[in-house]
Amino acid sequence: MAIRIVTDSSADLPAKLAKDLGITVVPLYVRFGEKVYRDRVDITEDEFYQRLARDPVHPSTIQPSPQDFATAYQKLQGEADGIVSIHISSKLSGTYNSAAQAKEEVGKKCPIEVVDSGVLSMALGFIVLAAARTAKAGGKLADVVAEVKTVMPAVHLLGLLDTLKYVLLGGRIGKAKALVGSILNVKPVLTLRDGEVMPAGQVRSRTKGIERLFDFAKGVANVEETAVMYNTTPDEAQVLSERLGKTLGPERIIIARIGPMLGVHMGPGALIAVVKEKVS
Repeated sequence: MAIRIVTDSSADLPAKLAKDLGITVVPLYVRFGEKVYRDRVDITEDEFYQRLARDPVHPSTIQPSPQDFATAYQKLQGEADGIVSIHISSKLSGTYNSAAQAKEEVGKKCPIEVVDSGVLSMALGFIVLAAARTAKAGGKLADVVAEVKTVMPAVHLLGLLDTLKYVLLGGRIGKAKALVGSILNVKPVLTLRDGEVMPAGQVRSRTKGIERLFDFAKGVANVEETAVMYNTTPDEAQVLSERLGKTLGPERIIIARIGPMLGVHMGPGALIAVVKEKVS
């Protein structure tokens, strides 16, 4: 048996990568009015973004319940020597707390380690991938947890929003609200710091914003992997990925989609660059 890896859908992991590495993804929920959907299970990315654009009711997000995690852990316990469960920053969601509660309920048959990553989207995804690769290589529970702790400070994220509208409607972007008083028609740029989404400035055009993402990803030393994330503009993501590939090598670039959970708060037209540094 081996160590099994669990995460949540805020990691925005491409489905094939998760499947190939045996990663269990517990979905968050998206609520439109009285109707609740499991992220990427009951509602696809396309369905979500189409509805986000036209629905008069702004959606909200709901963390998985402790029972959701307990069910996932119980399913894995019979085939695992241990479980490492890695989740979105606890300052942005109650998901980590739900996982920790589930561990207390069911973590007697095999050891479970629950980790607050302090990040989200493919910044979390890269941490999860590193854990899964260590587990697949035969790493023990302590090895996998050590790898997670090593990689956590090595992931960096910069995001470009098309508008502040959804930040305000979503209400969970924390200190990024400081951008609200900015000049109209600028494009907000956001980053992660100490588990929170923070303002990283603004640009006056989308073209300049994409250039900012390019400079950010290109400027990180010792890059091992890069993710270009989009939600409604795949062509822009492809162009940015190809530009970065010429500098970093195309084999180091992943294109992935921002899911409904983060889309609620970022709105359509969002782009994110995530970089993982090499670690010793």
